[in-house]
Formats: sequence, C-alpha cells, structure tokens
Amino acid sequence: MKKRILSTLGLAAVAAALNANIARAADALPSWQDGAAKKAIVEFVAKVTKEGGPDFVSPAERIAVFDNDGTLWAEQPMYFQLAFALDRVKALAPQHPEWQEKEPYKSALKSDLKGVLAGGEHALLELLAGTHTGMTTEEFEQIVKDWLATAKHPKTERLYTEMVYQPMLELLAYLRANGFKTYIVSGGGVEFMRVWSEEVYGIPPEQVVGSSGKQKFEMRDGRPVLVKVAELDHWDDKEGKPLAIQRFIGRRPIAASHRCRARMGLRPQVLHRSIRQGARRSQGQRLERRQHEGRLEAHLPVREQMRAILTTSWRPGGLWW
Repeated sequence: MKKRILSTLGLAAVAAALNANIARAADALPSWQDGAAKKAIVEFVAKVTKEGGPDFVSPAERIAVFDNDGTLWAEQPMYFQLAFALDRVKALAPQHPEWQEKEPYKSALKSDLKGVLAGGEHALLELLAGTHTGMTTEEFEQIVKDWLATAKHPKTERLYTEMVYQPMLELLAYLRANGFKTYIVSGGGVEFMRVWSEEVYGIPPEQVVGSSGKQKFEMRDGRPVLVKVAELDHWDDKEGKPLAIQRFIGRRPIAASHRCRARMGLRPQVLHRSIRQGARRSQGQRLERRQHEGRLEAHLPVREQMRAILTTSWRPGGLWW
C-alpha cells in the first residue's frame, strides 16, 4: 500500500513538472497553437534537460539543426538568394554585354524566371558563378548587406529579412534557453546566410553550414584577402547535409527541422516535418495557402510576421520535425 502511494505521488510529481514546463513553454512559444506539436516539443526538451533522468543529454550534445529556405524564412515565389542573383545580373550587365545573348543571363535580364530555370541546375550554378565570384569575401558581404537593406519581397513588399516564421524564431530561442546550440544546415550559400543569420535568427556565422564555393588567398594592397572563385567546393543538399554536419559540427544532432525530408539526405523514418493547415490569425491578417510541388505552405503578411503550424514526430533519441 505504501509503495502504491509513493508511486502515485511520484507520477503526480512528474505530471506537475510537465505541466509547469508546458506553462513556461506557453510563454516562450506564444505563436504555437496548443496541441500535439507544442506538447511534443515541450516533452522532448523536458526529457533531455532533466538531470538524472534516463533521457538526459549533456548541454554539449544538445545540437539542433534547421534548414533555412521554407523552414526559418519563406521561399516563395523563388529562393531569396536566387532573387539576389537575378538583381546582381542586372547590376553587373553593363560590364558584361555578352550576357544580352547568353543564357541564363539573357532570361534573367528580361526577368524571365521560367527561362532561367529551363536550364536546370547547370544554369543556376552558372548564374551563381557569374554573380557570386570574382570579389573578396568582405566585398561580397557588403554587397549582400546593401541588397538586404533595400530589396523587398515581390508579394508582401517587405524586406526579405522580415519574411521569417515567427513560431520558428520562438522555437530557436526556446531551445537555446534550454541549453541547445542551434545551427543552420541549408542548401543556400553559406557566405550569403552568414551575413544576416545572427541578426535575424540569433545564430552566429560559425554555426551556419551551407553550400560553398572555393576561395583563394591573395595579398592586395599589402593586406591578406580571400577571393571567391567560380568553382564549387560543397553542395549542401540531400546526402551532402549529413556529410557537412559531420565535417563542420562534429556531433550528431538530437533535433532537426526541415521542410522536406528527402532533401535532408536521411531516411524517411528518421526525419519528418510538415506544415499543416491552420495558423493563428491576428486581426486584419490574411492567410493564403497554395499547393507547391506537393506540399502545403502558408504565406502571410509580415506586419504581425509569418506564422505557421508544425506537426512533429518524436522518436527515441531525438526530435525530428
């Protein structure tokens, strides 16, 4: 009888602790609807941070990785780095008269996105090579900063750095408050993302992993510089992502977020994340939904910032959504 009472009290204590964690999460994750998604996150964080518990993970091993495009910020009507490249083509065109008759630059100068994409991956790589190389890393950083300060999303007319998902910003902060180290692992250009990742997401440049081109060391005017050259070094997509995680992070993540599991290069049963129908609406907020390549995405005005609802699947050893 005494053992039964103690067992009941123990379960009650665990339930009380979990409810307390959920209450704290309600403050930390205000944009998340109460439901299975938030509950799974809170329970997972509670388990891995409870010292002495069977699922405790030391702070050094609390690694969470996030994709960027379509996960942390929007990706429609095109990848934002592609929008940057298209604008760079127009800015550099006076120096390259041959682009008037050469694809994909010819289509880019006409703002013909379909024409640009018609050339496939090869055309995109050529476009990036023509607009992202030939300058020092410092010069490229300033070019990106100048573009982000003025370029606006064609649909919402907001700065691209405002086209972020508010729930994901809250999730990043919530994980960090519980001893997690958050990384971006994205197919986007690493030098492009590092310019603004800390200001927008609170993720410092050394915790950004992405696709990269080769660089060469030079002395210019008596000072050392790194020059971006037109040669691919690492393509951070599909199987390239786990390879990059091992190479640049050196620890296996216990949490991962990605909009499309196939592109993560992991088995479907290991990683799962989807965007569900439904989002909290603020007064005057309009929610648009459309089907794109078989997945549902939410696009919202950014006056109250982007909001999305995520479903999560918790699996032993980690949280994947």
